[in-house]
Amino acid sequence: MGEYKPRGRSELRRWWSMWVVSGVDHDAVLRQIIEDSGWSGRYAFLIVISATLSLLGLLMPSVAVLIGAMLLSPLMTPIIGVGFGIATVDTHEMRRAATALVAGAAIAVMLSVIFVALSPIQTITSEIAARTRPTLFDLLVALLSALAGAYALIRGRGGTVVGVAIAIALMPPLVVVGFGIATLNWTVFAGSLLLFLTNAITIALTAALVARVYGFGAHLSPQHTGWQLTLFVVALGILSVPLGTALRQIAFEAVARRQVRDTIQSRFADGSRLSQLDIDHDAKPIRIRAVVLTPRLDPLADRALASDLRERLGRPVDLHVDQLHVAPDASGVEVAQIARANGGNAPTEADRQQRAVADLALIAGAQPATVRADAQQRTLYATAAALPGLGLSGYRMLEARAHRALPQWTIQLAPPGDVALPPIRLVEGVIDGEALDTAAWAAQRLRRAIAVNGGMLAQRRAVADGIVSRGGQAAPGIAAGSLRLEWQAPDDAERTEPPTPAR
Repeated sequence: MGEYKPRGRSELRRWWSMWVVSGVDHDAVLRQIIEDSGWSGRYAFLIVISATLSLLGLLMPSVAVLIGAMLLSPLMTPIIGVGFGIATVDTHEMRRAATALVAGAAIAVMLSVIFVALSPIQTITSEIAARTRPTLFDLLVALLSALAGAYALIRGRGGTVVGVAIAIALMPPLVVVGFGIATLNWTVFAGSLLLFLTNAITIALTAALVARVYGFGAHLSPQHTGWQLTLFVVALGILSVPLGTALRQIAFEAVARRQVRDTIQSRFADGSRLSQLDIDHDAKPIRIRAVVLTPRLDPLADRALASDLRERLGRPVDLHVDQLHVAPDASGVEVAQIARANGGNAPTEADRQQRAVADLALIAGAQPATVRADAQQRTLYATAAALPGLGLSGYRMLEARAHRALPQWTIQLAPPGDVALPPIRLVEGVIDGEALDTAAWAAQRLRRAIAVNGGMLAQRRAVADGIVSRGGQAAPGIAAGSLRLEWQAPDDAERTEPPTPAR
């Protein structure tokens, strides 16, 4: 006698009920879910341990520590409990499991906020960044993981839940939510919260769907079933909107990076190499910075590439390519590129100077051709590009950054000539020394004199003396108005009093 094969929808339903649903101990499954999905001391303890481990794994970052935190996290069971409560329309169980879920999530977020606020490390690591941009793929992972988790609980396949716990990763997004709150980074907060809500809602609704398929809630009417299916479709549809938008943005960025790379490489001569490419898609317009090693410099490259990329990407771009001249043979380009990446095996002095010039140009936002190098004095001179909103103290910090990046060289980075001088403040009769240091530094770098105007003559002389003693050029100016610093015009030299010699 052959194997029985169901024919038609009614026979298929009868076969499923007889051979699949009847083999499930519904009471035992519900008892297990009720036992595990509520609040308890064990649940709270595991929340604390898994949240702490997740935070450590995210900050280190360490995938191994994160996996351990995922395995310990008890958040899966209350979410499954909510799902089975929806399947059986058990409002008491839904309330009970949801309370445990919300309380556990609140504890995890609060612990993360406290620990991050106290931690000296508040850097967005790769593991944190990976949980701030959920897409439709994350929704699909949550859906498949929920299918596996619900099936494992119903069919008694306890070992499967271990793999599901790793795949769904419920605790790390919650900890990243706390990280975003502690660092006031609302982009991180919103992205990780969306990821957690995607996981939680998808698991609960998918678990409810699987439970109904396995005969839970058999006493419900067709209207209840229709309501549950509508809830499932509507919720996943709403979640799909921001997740789909994020996926399209990520896809655009991947395509845009390839197009930018191809466009820049096609512009330059054979033997050129694209050494560095940075794209900021959040900037308006899109900011593109690149370094090209080329045997032939192209002064029109920026304008032509920007026009081409605006047309190809369909968005405005702000592009700047630093061109680093290298030997015309391909091997010379390769050597220069390798030397730039890791110092090379045996770089020459010319290679070191060339690399230092390129690095300073990147820091200053200037063209490499505008950087002057004094090989004998080991000094590099450059003028920084104008950065909106950046004052003289910011450009001075930029020079300090160049010093740290190029410790073998003396760096002189001049600010743009139109940057305003710092205000002068008197606190209990004492002049602000930081402002004097910054003013003297600017006067040295720009080789310009400063006029100290306003206030009383004694104050003007004291400020001028302070700038001169720090190596700058300054002289008392006119008395009108409050005490201030202004760049001295060339024809003002005769109208200002000579500075008091530095003591």
